[in-house]
Amino acid sequence: MPVITEIEDLKRIYRRRVPKMFYDYCESGSWTEQTFRENSSDFDDLYLRQRVAIDMTGRSTATQMIGQDVAMPVALAPVGMTGMQHADGEIHAARAAEKFGVPYCLSTMSICSIEDVAENTSKPFWMQVYTLKDDDYMKRLFDRAKDAKCSAAVITVDLQMLGQRHKDLKNGLSAPPKLTPKSVANMMTKVPWGLEMLQTKRRFFGNIVGHAKGVTDPSSLTTWTAQSFDQALDWDRIREFRKMWDGPLIIKGIIDPRDALEACNVGADAIVVSNHGGRQLDGALSSIRALAPIMDAVGDKIEVHLDSGIRSGQDVLKAVAMGAKGCWIGRAYIYGLGAMGEAGVTRALEVIHKELDVSMALCGRTDVTTVDRDILMIPKGFSGDWEE
Repeated sequence: MPVITEIEDLKRIYRRRVPKMFYDYCESGSWTEQTFRENSSDFDDLYLRQRVAIDMTGRSTATQMIGQDVAMPVALAPVGMTGMQHADGEIHAARAAEKFGVPYCLSTMSICSIEDVAENTSKPFWMQVYTLKDDDYMKRLFDRAKDAKCSAAVITVDLQMLGQRHKDLKNGLSAPPKLTPKSVANMMTKVPWGLEMLQTKRRFFGNIVGHAKGVTDPSSLTTWTAQSFDQALDWDRIREFRKMWDGPLIIKGIIDPRDALEACNVGADAIVVSNHGGRQLDGALSSIRALAPIMDAVGDKIEVHLDSGIRSGQDVLKAVAMGAKGCWIGRAYIYGLGAMGEAGVTRALEVIHKELDVSMALCGRTDVTTVDRDILMIPKGFSGDWEE
């Protein structure tokens, strides 16, 4: 086992082990990738305030997210095609999250189905859904989530159409992937990955194939995917989805205070400040810069989480200090999954937890629930001083 001390260590192994098509799918943003880069780099503008001669013993990173106890304020975000990063990837990630004590959120565009994950875990997980036009499919998807005892539904609202990601187009990455001689040749160099994929029966989109009308194979999936995303989505439509699901509801993809207030009005229990990891509107504000204005707008009306750009426990600490109740990680755990399967996801969580715990202590706090802006030095204009 290599010595893993930071998330970047896992990323290096991940890049060597996983086919380029799937590495690029994870490690890319739309257009120029400005937002993708700034989601992470903007954390560097926030400085931590060191305190000394304070009792650091008896520390706790435990808290709650939407009323659920969590070992630290972190959830594993929904990532499409996780099962192509590592065979049965969604199951491995969900197991690691369960053992560590943090929530796992399954993507609609997962390779393993809701039922696959439920059968291989013992605790409830969260289910992410896209805003699709097919009412019959949406109702049955919510019903399947209920049958699997999912403890929350997550509606992603920032993908009515797909932002252009140059690397995916050049690699033939689509739903399902279009294999080219170049991509096949690259896959043949990833022998351990290939052997694991040969041993699983789960290679297609388990929540869609066999569940959506007319989708019985990969070729019919392409047509269905192209036609299903609802460009006419509005808040009334989201209210319809709210009626389909009577459990805790999280709305993901909020980056403007006005949309945060709309989310409050439709009865959501939490929102996720997110720009889809920089994969949709390039040139949009990073999530960490967007957080404070949203917190100011919603106050205590709704629970606020943050997604996009988290690569360390210090990032988690800074987001919590800025007001987030929890953080969602995507790429950070995918690096671990692609590198070492379930053990890699566990290692990613351990790295983030240690960084969070030690940094919190050196800022003079022993309980993550007491962390606030006092531990930060925030530059003037960090969250925007824009012309109207």
